[in-house]
Amino acid sequence: MRTIFVNRYFHPDQSATSRMVSALAFGLVRQGGAVTVLASRTLHDGNDSILAGRETCSGVEVVRLSTSRFGRGTLPGRAADYLSFHLAAFGWLSRNIRRGDVVVVCTDPPLISLACALPIRLRGGRMINWIMDLFPETAVELGFLGKAPFLGRLAAWLRDRSIARSRLTVCPTERMAEYLTARGVPAACVRVLHHWSDAAEIRPVPKDENPLRAAWGYVGKFVVGYSGNFGRAHEFATLIEAATLLKDHPDIRFLMVGGGYKLQSVKSAVRERGLANVAFKPLQPARNLAESLGVPDLHVVSLLPCLEHCIIPSKFYGILAAGKPTLFIGDPKGSVAAVVAAEQCGVTIEIGDAETLARTISDLAAAPERVAAMGVAARAVLEADYAYDRALATWSTLLAELAERGRAPAGAVMLEQRPS
Repeated sequence: MRTIFVNRYFHPDQSATSRMVSALAFGLVRQGGAVTVLASRTLHDGNDSILAGRETCSGVEVVRLSTSRFGRGTLPGRAADYLSFHLAAFGWLSRNIRRGDVVVVCTDPPLISLACALPIRLRGGRMINWIMDLFPETAVELGFLGKAPFLGRLAAWLRDRSIARSRLTVCPTERMAEYLTARGVPAACVRVLHHWSDAAEIRPVPKDENPLRAAWGYVGKFVVGYSGNFGRAHEFATLIEAATLLKDHPDIRFLMVGGGYKLQSVKSAVRERGLANVAFKPLQPARNLAESLGVPDLHVVSLLPCLEHCIIPSKFYGILAAGKPTLFIGDPKGSVAAVVAAEQCGVTIEIGDAETLARTISDLAAAPERVAAMGVAARAVLEADYAYDRALATWSTLLAELAERGRAPAGAVMLEQRPS
């Protein structure tokens, strides 16, 4: 059996979907599987580097399709990049799928399952929809299709048809799975397999052993950090207002690491308010990820409540692996908030409640034992419920069942994890 992953980004790219697909593909090869990845020739954070069209990476056959390279700066350019990947993937799959191949179709670019479904079906392959971000719902909730609601409804209908014709749909949260089944997707064809983090790659790094904490000038400080994509799905105004309220607290600092659409607006807000307690750093190389995540005492995760059924912030799992508490800004009944509350590995603040957020940060800065205990709980829940080895074993079982029987048995492969 050959497993084919279709996702626009793959190693060495360090975007969230790339890291998930890369880790799973490499793990399956180590177990003796044959894996091919269909990706683009660009990196998520830039189009300057053009990757090789074909290569073998740690045993994984990587086919990189030639597509347009307008980048993420404008919506028309991004749409052109999406469409060109759709067309290139359709062409490659139409020529290269072998009967019995299992094709795991991800959600970058959006709605790629629409382009993949027909060639997979005609050539005797078996399709799994691995939904990491739900489209077109995300675009609708963010207002991109406000002037053309018909397009959103049509795209959702087409997406549902592609799901109905696939052998299995994998979702990262129960809320997303419930949303799809409410739309008529058969519950027996939907599985919840949570995201993960590699406990060996990202590990707790003691403060006094962390070279970045010293190099960045945070010795003796309580650091509130945000690490990852500054995307449209995240909310930063509450955090910036809390930083404003705490600007005269010399021992509390805010660290923003990463890039993305909202980064410049966040930097502008910090600059306009004259916040000397907020610093920015670029996204760190993968080899420094444990140290980078180890700098903050408290990590911020945010998500707009309207997107709870569409997205799960994957940075949450890296925070757990780093043994750090999570400060979730969003829906108190959301997926991340549920884990934080159940496992006592952080706190949740509603969007807009900057005063409570500032007070909570101040209280935690004065209670290092409590912060340490939440960090220990975070690492424990990662190892118990969201560890990479466990996820790899579950995916391996799923793929083997699909290859042998043509369909995974109902309910047999759902991860037995605590609610998220």
